[in-house]
Amino acid sequence: MPDWQEIATRGRSRYRDGEGRLPDDDPDARQRQLTRMGNAAAGAGLALLMIGDRDGAAEWLGHAHDAYRASWEDAPPGSWGRAIAMLKARILVGDWGGAEADARWALGEGAGDADSPIGRYAGCLALVVLGRWDEARVLADSIRTRDDFPAAVGDALAGIAAEDPLGYTEAIEAVLRSFETRDEHLEDVPVADTVLVLQALAGRRGLAVELASELLPS
Repeated sequence: MPDWQEIATRGRSRYRDGEGRLPDDDPDARQRQLTRMGNAAAGAGLALLMIGDRDGAAEWLGHAHDAYRASWEDAPPGSWGRAIAMLKARILVGDWGGAEADARWALGEGAGDADSPIGRYAGCLALVVLGRWDEARVLADSIRTRDDFPAAVGDALAGIAAEDPLGYTEAIEAVLRSFETRDEHLEDVPVADTVLVLQALAGRRGLAVELASELLPS
């Protein structure tokens, strides 16, 4: 069993160290450092979620969100992973008002019309957060059949958008299996964060299912 407190402490330390070395005169170096800080804070927040410290998780996922957002302006075009991470940070702690604001922002930045699958994923997440189900289904269908995107994640989003209990259940179980069989996780924090996000979104449609895994809070 991972030492979640130690993992949280490590993430907080990495974030604060990065904060102390944040450059002011080099926009590219600054956006890279902010992204590293966001990853460190997200790792701390996920570890705190695993031990049921929701206040601590909200604080550190909030730091992660803000670091990712601050990195956006100077990030290379198409850096949609940051928009996804921002949405995830809001959803994981149940900040639906914040998630809806970020969803509108992501769509305004062009996520729904992106050519890349990661951009369309950001757009689909945003549409699901906003309850724009028909548009979300179209976007989910456009990514789940691609060879360069995890089909099960697209299937889960499509199941939520279509309010399809069976389709969602099969898909979310497949997403969890993919986490359980991988060797690497963000910041070496073994948490199935995408499963938690999808379950939170599915819960708003009455579709969330019972799942048990060492990679999920008990």
